[in-house]
Amino acid sequence: MKLFLYQILSLLTILSCESDRTGATEPTYTLSHIITPGAHLTENYFPLIQGKKIGLVINQTSQIGQTPLLDTLINFGIRVQRIFTPEHGYKGTADAGKKLDDVIDSNTQIDIISLYGKKLKPSIADLQGIEVMLFDIQDVGVRFYTYISTLHYIMEACAEANIPLIILDRPNPLASYVDGPILDISNKSFVGMHPVPVVYGMTIGEYAQMINGEGWLANGNQCKLSVIQIANYTHEQQYILTVLPSPNLPNNIAIGHYPSLCLFEGTTCSVGRGTDHPFQSIGHPAISEMTFQFTPVSKTGASSPKHQDKLCYGEDLSRQLPPKKLDLQYLIRYYELVTDSGEEFFLDNNFFDLLAGTNMLRDQLIRKIPENEIRASWADGLEQFAAVRQKYLIYP
Repeated sequence: MKLFLYQILSLLTILSCESDRTGATEPTYTLSHIITPGAHLTENYFPLIQGKKIGLVINQTSQIGQTPLLDTLINFGIRVQRIFTPEHGYKGTADAGKKLDDVIDSNTQIDIISLYGKKLKPSIADLQGIEVMLFDIQDVGVRFYTYISTLHYIMEACAEANIPLIILDRPNPLASYVDGPILDISNKSFVGMHPVPVVYGMTIGEYAQMINGEGWLANGNQCKLSVIQIANYTHEQQYILTVLPSPNLPNNIAIGHYPSLCLFEGTTCSVGRGTDHPFQSIGHPAISEMTFQFTPVSKTGASSPKHQDKLCYGEDLSRQLPPKKLDLQYLIRYYELVTDSGEEFFLDNNFFDLLAGTNMLRDQLIRKIPENEIRASWADGLEQFAAVRQKYLIYP
């Protein structure tokens, strides 16, 4: 009987999501063609967690249709022992880089453990009593987007505590291409933990399989991993996110530009944090020869943006379709504009190198190496990664 209810719930949420996505008054659908995230396919994982005490790794993106995953689980009698949250917190509204404390969910009285505060990895005490861990977070497929770093530490903790991990897979909006320099392990940090390119072209479920298979967990441990697969999905399919993955990625245009523009976070340029178009603009107060203007202000998700309350000059990318590559033209152009104005371009905290995953890109920009030569320097690494990636792909 319960399995039947799970199947009915799955069908209803699939149809609900398709109606939400198209905006039609009456849903139009063909079940064989609807992209359906793993979380919606409750009949595939409810039997694995029924009667178990579970830990949840979730945030605001963890939804079945318009219903939070947590609410669905509780309504079906699933025993949620503890909740773990990544950067930006449970509600997904905290600033990038803001450290968050543990709290108690006011509705359910369940402990919410921050994995972006005093610690990045669950402690032994945090895992006490948990029999299965469930991970459901929308990723965007970029190496320095920290949800995959949280995934790594969840897998590591589960492996050490012998707790099975179930990933409810979700589409990657940037899954159709692979590009950028491979991370040099000497630049390993929470914004880059693994030897992969900036854009790696895998869902979070595929990526988890790679972490396991390549022995990247501490001491070569293996996590007991299951992936609840997305239905009717290929890497080439466009998927419009229905929930913001983080405060400053408000739409697919921002997500498309993110791999290229986030590198500016290691420079003195603004990428529009504190405006209505984050990751859809570039600017700097010193380059007044540029015509587009914007002024970053304090707001939710960007309480202290770079160049706050200062007029920045640059360009608007909010109406430009992002290319399917890491676009270097912006870095090359703004390096010259800012340095020609007499200002420093790179921040002195080494953050640019951590984001790039290599010291080479900084040096190439300083030496004014042409874009085609910079891209050529990535070729061998990308070829080697392609062979590794192929082993773990679930979807065509």
